[in-house]
Amino acid sequence: MSILRSQVVGCGSYLPARIVTNAELAARVDTSDEWIVQRTGIRQRHVAADDEPTSVVGLKAAQAAIADAGIDPSEIDLIIVATATPDHTFPATATQIQAALGITGGAAFDLQAVCSGFVFALATADKFLTTGGARAALVIGAETFSRILDWEDRATCVLFGDGAGAVVLKAAPGEGTLADRGILTTHIRSDGRHKDKLYVDGGAGSTKTVGFLRMEGKEVFRHAVTNLAETVRHTFEQTGLSGADIDWFVPHQANRRIIDATADKLGISHDHVVVTVDRHGNTSAASIPLALAEAHADGRIKRGQLVLIEAMGGGFTWGSALIRW
Repeated sequence: MSILRSQVVGCGSYLPARIVTNAELAARVDTSDEWIVQRTGIRQRHVAADDEPTSVVGLKAAQAAIADAGIDPSEIDLIIVATATPDHTFPATATQIQAALGITGGAAFDLQAVCSGFVFALATADKFLTTGGARAALVIGAETFSRILDWEDRATCVLFGDGAGAVVLKAAPGEGTLADRGILTTHIRSDGRHKDKLYVDGGAGSTKTVGFLRMEGKEVFRHAVTNLAETVRHTFEQTGLSGADIDWFVPHQANRRIIDATADKLGISHDHVVVTVDRHGNTSAASIPLALAEAHADGRIKRGQLVLIEAMGGGFTWGSALIRW
């Protein structure tokens, strides 16, 4: 049976030039490089310059992905930006990137699912592409979390970084089997009962301020390992695959201990896990596309391989996608 699949045809990324090391943070708050590395695996993170809002870092990643795809921007008729740190309450950051790319057709909008945003955006674009609603999609994860951090709170300011990653998807015919190239499955979930465990304490509709990120780290860790394993098990049940069949596991880069614990639960060898959290920190919706772009560029991820992505974010939200590259 012939069906449409959403194939990844290009990847790109952008990281701000400024690098903030653990040693620099230790000079500002009561922490140490040893403490941060032991608990998170993070050694450094990138921080955007004052003239680099989310739209700018997202645009640079988008341009890199379009160049990698070898297409003209005019071919893109859908742009989705996953971000929790938009330039403005409105208009959408996606429309600013659309205009900067010179694209005047199709639709562009933002999607907010925090750290799960890229997975949610990919799943949304997949529905448009496989139902004929779009032919080519640009999916971007872009964040400037440094803008919403309390730099006096050592429990959170050491965790996050800025950056953007993007993929270009095109609709292409497939046979409806697991051998098809493209997105094979997506699973997304939310549970709003856990809002107070990971949130920003401000907003236009409540405090009229941007606010700062707040988190109960132990609770987030506990839910993350359980929820992420659950959503991937749905993928395995649907496809009949197991962790041993996955060529590359590209998880949300929040914490090295969460990454390792999830891989162990799923039976995926650590040798098949793409890890960037040590150099990027937690870049929220940008973390997965940044990791994908790195592993694509250095040749680790090859055409025809099975790539599994997953993430969990505030809300809680969580989800996964299985892609044949």
